Amino acid sequence: MGGSIFGKIFRISSFGESHGKALGVVVDGCPAGLSLSEADIQPYLERRRPGKNLKMTQRKEGDQVEILSGVFQGLTTGTPIALMVRNEDQRSKDYGDIAESFRPGHADYGFFSKYGFRDYRGGGRSSGRETLARVAAGAIAKKVLQELQVEVDAKVMELAGISLSTSEGRAEADARILKLREEGDSAGGVVECRVNGLFPGVGEPVFDKLDARIAEGIMSIGAVKAVEIGDGVAASRALGSENNDSFFTVEAFPESRRGDISTEEVDESDESDDSERGGTEGDYFLENNLLRLKKKSNHSGGILGGMSDGSEILIRASFKPTPSISKVQNTVKESGEPISIKIKGRHDPTVVERATVVVEAMTAIVVLDCLLENMSARLENVKKIYRKE
Repeated sequence: MGGSIFGKIFRISSFGESHGKALGVVVDGCPAGLSLSEADIQPYLERRRPGKNLKMTQRKEGDQVEILSGVFQGLTTGTPIALMVRNEDQRSKDYGDIAESFRPGHADYGFFSKYGFRDYRGGGRSSGRETLARVAAGAIAKKVLQELQVEVDAKVMELAGISLSTSEGRAEADARILKLREEGDSAGGVVECRVNGLFPGVGEPVFDKLDARIAEGIMSIGAVKAVEIGDGVAASRALGSENNDSFFTVEAFPESRRGDISTEEVDESDESDDSERGGTEGDYFLENNLLRLKKKSNHSGGILGGMSDGSEILIRASFKPTPSISKVQNTVKESGEPISIKIKGRHDPTVVERATVVVEAMTAIVVLDCLLENMSARLENVKKIYRKE
């Protein structure tokens, strides 16, 4: 199967199926000398782990990660890092009744058309369980980024069509999901991811634009149907005079790391709740080797011309409802016979909450890969590594 390798310099290759013996990932291109252990990765897998509450599938998996290679005496060696998580709670018999039927909303028909047969146990490679490989690799990427003072964080913004901006909204969404679970239905939602501290100029100006690479990584996550950067779709309804982010000079630029803004540095009176658009008003400080600037808005989401501008990168990923529902649905068998099915098994009434860390992981993987690629953009950077002045 092609398409299981992602990245250019920081490359990941995921393997395994939902009901196989194990799943995992091989990470190549991680710099040597990074302190790394299972304890660095496990908290991220815990965020993704199933069975923690009634809004998740009740499949009970410990998801304990094992580092098989690439680490010696607690440090990465620069060689491939192999990570593995063993499956412990498969119930393949739950899928016996639909072994020859194409489940609506799933990849069954595509797999059958492509290969002539398919692994029907939980969806095989197209199962959401594959994402643990991304999360494990993303944990490594995030640790490297933290060494560069680049932070990547994601959270759920909307669930079942309900905004989570208030505690009342959160309670309403939770009640809605539990009701859908009882009804045998499901819902989607929106995850927002923010990248702070990224240097300007990361990304390429044509085919490998930073936003294009991010969109590719996020869209590769199962159930994601749309990706927005900055204002996203709202930018299509704005005027140029509204959408452009003006640049300003900075007098007495604060002595802090690039892109970092403390609460004291932002004039809160100048902020507005612009929840429908990505360009929240405020002070966005930018710095490269020559200039110190700031923007008063961020409609671009921190990316201009395919390259980072040093301000906060804002990403939104929209997830469809979980396709595995227990309501009766019409479909067709591999023989062409029409049939009605009711999917059994343990399924998420929504994947959004567990997918938050997956969005965070894929964003971190893309950002780190682009940062490593960007190191060779200038001759002076190459000379710093290979020639002493």
